[in-house]
Amino acid sequence: MPPRRNHNALQLPCGQPNCQQYFKTPAGRTKHRLSAHPTFAAPTAHPDIPPLGGPPSTPHVDGSGHSQHPYSPPYDNVDQVDAPRPSSPPLPDVEVEFFGPGNRLYRNYHKDLDGKWCTNFFILYSCFFLPVAQPCDENGVFLPPGTPPPPPVNRSDDDWMPFQNHTEFETAEFLFKDDQMSASKIDCLLNLWAATLAKHNDCPPFADHRDLYSTIDSSPLRDVKWDCFQVQYSGKIPDIDVPSWVSNSYDVWFRDPREVIRNMLANPMFADEMDYHPYCEFSSSNDERQWKDFMSGDWAWDQADDISKDPGTIGSTFIPVILGSDKTMVSVGTGNNEYYPLYASIGFLAIPKTTRQYAADPKFRKFRRQLFHSLLSRILQTLRPGMTKPEVARFGDGHFCRVIYGLGPYIADYEEQVLLACIVRGWCPRCLAPHNNLDNDALDHCREHTDALVEEGTLGELWDDYGIVGDLIPFMNDFPHADINQPIALDILHQLIKGAFKDHLVAWVEDYLEVTYRKREAKQRMDDIDRRIAAVASFSGLRRFPEGRGFKQWTGDDSKALMKVYLPAIEGHVPSGIVQAFRALLEFCYYVHRNIISETSLMKIQDALARFHQHREAFQDAGVVSSFSLPRQHSLLHYPRLIQLFGAPNGLCSLIMESKHIKALDKLAAMRTDFTSRGMMNGTVLSVVFEALCTSYPWLVRNISNYVSIEQIQEAYNEADNGDRHGIMDLNDDAWHIRNEDELEGNENGEVDDGPTLVQAHVQLARTPLPALAIELEMPQLSALLRQFLFEQLHPDDPRDLSDILEFQFPSYDGRISIFNSASSTFYAPSDISGIGGMRTEYIRACPLWRNEAPRYDCIFVNTNPELEGMQGPDVARVLCFFSFTVRGTTFPCAVIRWFDTVGDSANEDTSLWVVCLGFAPNHSPNISIIHVDAIYHAAHLIPVYGTHFVSHDLKFHHSYDSFRFYYVNKYADHHAFEIAF
Repeated sequence: MPPRRNHNALQLPCGQPNCQQYFKTPAGRTKHRLSAHPTFAAPTAHPDIPPLGGPPSTPHVDGSGHSQHPYSPPYDNVDQVDAPRPSSPPLPDVEVEFFGPGNRLYRNYHKDLDGKWCTNFFILYSCFFLPVAQPCDENGVFLPPGTPPPPPVNRSDDDWMPFQNHTEFETAEFLFKDDQMSASKIDCLLNLWAATLAKHNDCPPFADHRDLYSTIDSSPLRDVKWDCFQVQYSGKIPDIDVPSWVSNSYDVWFRDPREVIRNMLANPMFADEMDYHPYCEFSSSNDERQWKDFMSGDWAWDQADDISKDPGTIGSTFIPVILGSDKTMVSVGTGNNEYYPLYASIGFLAIPKTTRQYAADPKFRKFRRQLFHSLLSRILQTLRPGMTKPEVARFGDGHFCRVIYGLGPYIADYEEQVLLACIVRGWCPRCLAPHNNLDNDALDHCREHTDALVEEGTLGELWDDYGIVGDLIPFMNDFPHADINQPIALDILHQLIKGAFKDHLVAWVEDYLEVTYRKREAKQRMDDIDRRIAAVASFSGLRRFPEGRGFKQWTGDDSKALMKVYLPAIEGHVPSGIVQAFRALLEFCYYVHRNIISETSLMKIQDALARFHQHREAFQDAGVVSSFSLPRQHSLLHYPRLIQLFGAPNGLCSLIMESKHIKALDKLAAMRTDFTSRGMMNGTVLSVVFEALCTSYPWLVRNISNYVSIEQIQEAYNEADNGDRHGIMDLNDDAWHIRNEDELEGNENGEVDDGPTLVQAHVQLARTPLPALAIELEMPQLSALLRQFLFEQLHPDDPRDLSDILEFQFPSYDGRISIFNSASSTFYAPSDISGIGGMRTEYIRACPLWRNEAPRYDCIFVNTNPELEGMQGPDVARVLCFFSFTVRGTTFPCAVIRWFDTVGDSANEDTSLWVVCLGFAPNHSPNISIIHVDAIYHAAHLIPVYGTHFVSHDLKFHHSYDSFRFYYVNKYADHHAFEIAF
């Protein structure tokens, strides 16, 4: 056991920064804090009050280069929100750099992590200076500024190692990664393939599935081999009745974390996507601080302060190792089917099993817990030397740099947090709040305090009074600059989505109905809530619930999808207080899910949490719950401080374990990146073959030209039958991105765009006479609407209202048009699941038959007053058709829409959702217009205002937009909509 420091009976630390006082009792500590560190209650939030944190919580250098002093704002302790606290302040001589359009932001960079400055192209903006690690040679000797990196090892543009050619690689990627075909089906496919090639004396690319797997495994790229060791109980063994868990050995499979991390650093995919040293980011206009990436948080800055006390570390790059684990069941194992996968592809931690007789044995429980920590310590040992003495690593840009490692945040569900923090279940892993009153004001755990308690108290006292398991040794005790309680990260998925929302509030609604109504009526109301959820209209990226929420196997994606539609479904069945509790929790969740969180956003987070605590009392008043001492709900109190420590949680929670970025670490993805960088992935396999034939065997191409040509291959993709509806119109470019609808089957979730912020397009037209479209839409005024639209496009500066213009002055058009079933819009949405560049593509549908089931006509936000914020700016409309036509050489992409009118001047007080209704012209006809697609801002989602009426059993989701009078504008449809419809 590592030595613990000697300590006396003074066990409670003051908790204020830079105060080293300890006390015997909470009363003594409170007296000291009131006298030595007085605070004042903050007034209710008001627009004139500085945002949460006031000026930045750390002193910083403002835009003029002057140092500012610390400011510690007061906080209201009614809800005991874990308010941001000052961290180690940057020194006045920090590096200051402006960036962004108009230099609207600036950053203070840690002065002791010296870096070179190189111009990089940022995805959305023009150019700004991005600090990277100070380069050195492979021996660690720093290089002069401007020194280019060592030349990469040249490989020819036809070296497909370990594959023989392009076809082999594409086949392997399709079978193993894209389709994830089983071994037996791979063998079957290869046998069929071989049968077709036998007459040509040829064979398929792989002999069988084993050949495929071994070829992939033989890749030298990102290859860190798996290793294994065994562990066994080493304590005193009883003479008789020896439990099986005592004599068993346990296999632990892992990959060297040091090598895994070095491979990640050297990956050229990440060369321009990393923050290389800590920084604080501020607005140039008001010096308001904001948090985004991990390195923008106070924890990374504090670690840099601590590490840089050693002069030998100056100029190094701090590499925080972010870990995560989540107990899981696997289908293949060596005697166990329960493991703790240690994420970042480092390893699998064994979970000992025993019989029911010994399952509750304290010795087994201790062994099981301590084994978890011992294995973590053992696996991470290769990183330990690099935590105090810098080592040299190669980065994705080709340069060598000195790096120094540190154990960063640990991402885990509450059950794993209990195990990590060595605490009793029901207690908080971050603070000392008692388990029966978790929302009580309490100080944070710290290693020194825990060591003092262990030194002075008994195991029983530690368990009962402090919730500490005193005979366990946390794995972080074996590493420098590490405290197990500090790096436990927040977890949006398990704490908010699956915890507070699904497991608590949704379950409590059902309990409320059962408590309030008779059994039969309660079931009827629950069934009606399910029908309301099932009746919600389709929306890009929104999962549907055909049977409501009545299924047992819930996933994180299910809970996230339910959050988006649940609030309007319960209105009318539960009191206003419960509806407002849901509203407050949803707003809290969406605020903390932002990609960038400013001090103003922190104030909104604190306000939403205070309202949630206020309105959740409705459940207690109804007799549904007796206590709110729930660890997952309690964790919300720590979010403001954890955001300041670790940055925006959008990129630092268990959601990251489901992120598509993890796919970039596998071998096939690494090979694709390598082949692409060498220009080897241009064109398809078939087009490459035909180009090679054209070059090498022109006579053969002439002989087969009667059957197929390169042009026919291209046309087969682009050609459309005249008069039919096809493809997708891209709203982001003057040309339109078109794809066949069949390609989008099953792609209702939209697309993640992994590339930079670029739009590439090609054109495909389906020609139709305008009168035919007017007949199909049952819209005889379509021709007149088109003429009015064309007048506005050709005379954009004409100030007259259309009603004041004579009919003959409108230009006429009687040509053919191109009709589209869908439009795609690519936009910057880093708060949603998006590509590395933050880009996401969504689809807006307008088709008479969607998936051979029913018509689908989506809704949109239209830019009508772009200078206004929130719902004061855009209007809502429903798309009836997308089409385009060409006049005088100019092509106009358009949409036929029906307008909705906004009801009232503000959102509904209970739901915080705006209400709209179908709009009508002065003659009481539907208010229909033709608009340019450039006016479309974003897809919109509407949910009926159900009120107290029960929904018909016959109502289908595709009837939703035609069956109700009033609709809520669903700002919870996605995080982009949340920023629009407020």
